[in-house]
Amino acid sequence: MVPTIIVGNGITGVTAAQAIARAEPGTAVHIYAAEPHLTYRRPQLPAYIAGEVAAAAITHRPPAWYEEQNIHLHLGCPVAELDAPAHRLRLEDGTSIPYQRLLLATGGRAWMPPVEGAALEGVFTLRTLDDARTIRARARHVRRAVVVGGGILGLEIARALRALGLAVTVLELSDHLMPRQLDREGGAVLQGILEEMGIHVLTQSATAAILGNGEVSGVQLKEGGRIPADLVVCATGWRPVVELAQQAGLTVDRGVVVDKYLQTSAEDVYAAGDVAEVGGRLYGIIPPAIEQARVAGANMASPGSATYTSTLPSTTLKVAGAELTSLGKCVVDDTQLLQLRHVDLERRHYRKFVVEEGRIVGAILLNERARTPAVRRLIREGVDVSAHTSQLLDDDFDLTSLSTKQVAALP
Repeated sequence: MVPTIIVGNGITGVTAAQAIARAEPGTAVHIYAAEPHLTYRRPQLPAYIAGEVAAAAITHRPPAWYEEQNIHLHLGCPVAELDAPAHRLRLEDGTSIPYQRLLLATGGRAWMPPVEGAALEGVFTLRTLDDARTIRARARHVRRAVVVGGGILGLEIARALRALGLAVTVLELSDHLMPRQLDREGGAVLQGILEEMGIHVLTQSATAAILGNGEVSGVQLKEGGRIPADLVVCATGWRPVVELAQQAGLTVDRGVVVDKYLQTSAEDVYAAGDVAEVGGRLYGIIPPAIEQARVAGANMASPGSATYTSTLPSTTLKVAGAELTSLGKCVVDDTQLLQLRHVDLERRHYRKFVVEEGRIVGAILLNERARTPAVRRLIREGVDVSAHTSQLLDDDFDLTSLSTKQVAALP
């Protein structure tokens, strides 16, 4: 029987395989992956670098699980070519494999900025377990690190390197940290938390060159000045891995373009996760990757049985002493939207609500764990909070008291 095939063994590929196995018990699913490792939890790579978890502890599923699900793993088997009209794949070793339906779950790769010195020994990006291993190995023998990029990944890497005892400097091009998930006020609170941990933060700082003679020795800033460094990690974004789709002639824009069923422009070829562009959008975070994988898997088992529209953008960052959750449209310039803020620098707390037409459409919650579930629900359900906007930021206001039913009953 012609198999169902998934290209990519990340969380997207494994989730889709599980969805197919549930929808069609007994169906053989084959996963082909370039990496030689079992699926691992990518967000835990910084914790691995810090020595807080072992590689085995971040493995997503044991080998026995794949056998039970009739999922056949082919690790270290990169796919070289996709012939969509013929429903065939060609592996790098020349093997030709037919498929009935195919999922592209090729994910993304770390982007290294085109800066002088990027190829020096001691300069890294972090995307894979092998990346983490090389960073960890070098970090054990050096004293000073620079992390280029003050986004989620950059800050988690900085925290990990600081936990190993390194002097760490974070360079962020924007005027505040995490510009996609935080506004200036929230960024200032987070920066204070990091600096209390001993992490030095430089905002509005651009890298002109990475210095060294064969081996990294520092970073030259465009605004002037040099920062000594024995290790540099560039956490400056990612790009979807679209080469296989491009070679096959699929419609590709920034990512592989898919419809509401997660089907590409080729019959019986689907895409999900970081590589998929849905409604003109690339998500690049785990919650939508999992949702897309489930929809794609359902449709590969039974075409047209499930649809995907969007996922509420949600980001959570945990750095020792700080827990940040950003939801929906939390960083906006639209002056027509009501933006409510509460800053407590002494306690390192920050909360912000963005209200549009009486409904919360975005929120930033820094060290506000107790409020997070209620706010997430208010956004998801579109609850009208217009009668309570003057109270939303009050410490003693019970957000859980608001519900669709209760609000609808208001005069």
